[in-house]
Amino acid sequence: METGIRINKYLSERGICSRREADRLLEEGRVRVNGKAAVQGQRVEAGDNIQIDGEHIAVRKSRETEPVVLAFNKPRGIVCTTVSQDDSVNIVDYINYKTRIFPIGRLDKDSEGLILLTNVGELVNEINRSRNHHEKEYVVTCSRKINDEFLHKMSEGVVIAVPARNTEKGFMRDGKLYKNVKTAKCEIKRIDDRTFSITLTQGLNRQIRRMCEACGYKVVKLKRIRIMNIRLKDLPEGRFRELSRNEIAELRSML
Repeated sequence: METGIRINKYLSERGICSRREADRLLEEGRVRVNGKAAVQGQRVEAGDNIQIDGEHIAVRKSRETEPVVLAFNKPRGIVCTTVSQDDSVNIVDYINYKTRIFPIGRLDKDSEGLILLTNVGELVNEINRSRNHHEKEYVVTCSRKINDEFLHKMSEGVVIAVPARNTEKGFMRDGKLYKNVKTAKCEIKRIDDRTFSITLTQGLNRQIRRMCEACGYKVVKLKRIRIMNIRLKDLPEGRFRELSRNEIAELRSML
C-alpha cells in the first residue's frame, strides 16, 4: 500500500506553489527530496528534506494564515512564477506580500493586467481545472490597422500551434514538440483602428498572440481586464487589493 502524499499536492496544500507550478518545477529538475532529484508522482512523508533550487522550503502550517485572494495589476516584465530562473523579477518577490502566496494561472512576461494570487492551494486547483470554461477578457493592440475580416476570423476560431506533451502526436519546431489546435469561438469587439477586446474561455499557451500571428497580425500590447467576476477597473499598475468575502464566494460559485 502506498504511503505519504504526492509531492505536487504536498507543495500545493502547504502554500508553496500550485500543483501546476509544482509539476513544472519537477519537469525542470528543480526539486530534490532527500538529496535526490524528485519525479512526478513521487510521494513524500513527514521528515523528508525537500528543496527547490537548492533551498530548503519553509512549510506554512495551514492554520497559521487566514485564506487570502489578491487581485494584482501586473506590469510588463514580471514573470508569473514563484521563483526566477534568470534576471527577471518573479511576481511573488515583486508583491512581497506578508504571507506566502502564488499566482493562479499565468500572464506572459510581455503581457500586463489582472492576475489573481492566493495562499489557498485548492482554489488554484479548482480554477485551473475549469480554465477552459470561465471567461477572461483582454484588451489587445496590434501593430497595424485591423479590419472586419480579421475580427471575424478571430471570433470564429483559428488554427494555432501550441506546445504538446511528449505522449501526444505533433511536430517538431525549434527542438520542441507542437500540435495544431483550432481555438474556440469567442466574443470580439472593435475599440479603435488597432485595438479590440476579446473574451476567451480557453487557456492555451500564448493564445491571443498566436491567434493574431495566424491571421497576419502582431500584438504590441496585451492587457487582461477581467477574470470571471473579478475586474481590473482602476487598480493602478503594480498594485494589488484583497478580494472581499463576497467576491471570493461568487468566484467559487462560478467554478
